[in-house]
Amino acid sequence: MLLAIDIGNTQTVIGLFRNTKLYSSWRMVTPKYETSDEIAASIFSFMRNSEYSPSEVNKVSVSCVVPRILEELKDMSNKYLNCKPFIVDNSINIGMDLIYDYPDEIGADRIANSVAAKEIYGYPAIVVDFGTATTFDIISSNGSYNGGIIAPGIGSSSEALFRDAAKLSKVDLSWPKMVIGKNTYDGIRSGILYGFLGQVDFLIERIIEEEKYSKQYNPKIISTGGLSFLMEGKSRHIKINDTDLTLKGLRILYDRNN
Repeated sequence: MLLAIDIGNTQTVIGLFRNTKLYSSWRMVTPKYETSDEIAASIFSFMRNSEYSPSEVNKVSVSCVVPRILEELKDMSNKYLNCKPFIVDNSINIGMDLIYDYPDEIGADRIANSVAAKEIYGYPAIVVDFGTATTFDIISSNGSYNGGIIAPGIGSSSEALFRDAAKLSKVDLSWPKMVIGKNTYDGIRSGILYGFLGQVDFLIERIIEEEKYSKQYNPKIISTGGLSFLMEGKSRHIKINDTDLTLKGLRILYDRNN
């Protein structure tokens, strides 16, 4: 089986594949200073709780945007799974041209998202990933990676607001019934959620406008990431939500390169 691991700044997502089928996936807070032994303990606990044995794993595919964790993860894979992990970056066979000034600056998770979107949903496409940052990745009408956008994330922006504004307390991120808040609690929720909704729809519209030189540019809009559920059914443009998109991209990239 293939163990796919996407290490983000806030959350780490783990998936278990047999051939092309994703059997199970789990989320955990991204480790800060854990050793390879502690990482193995967490991952194997998820697997055993779902009645899978770590001994079934013979392949590992990784995307990581947290360098301090990557070396520990490599050590974990070699030590406990007896296999060298496949690390996603721009040097591998991606299967699409990267139309980007500095391709090595593209996050591994964004490469995996773009590959999965192209392979599974077709192109042109726009992937919106709601993580620590909200990222937009554009796949053109000819299937190339055509650039992207990086915006502050919903969670990280909210935490900054609560940290820096002394009189504002944390709120749960559930949608208020109206945009106009009648109390501070609803006013904060409205500002965060409707504000990000407006940002997302505006940026999607601008991307489409800039790409309209292609007569065939009618992109599929796919959302993913830990907070993508907040925008499901709210955005005018997002019609597909695939929270396992990055994991699927890791599986596709492993197969393409091995």
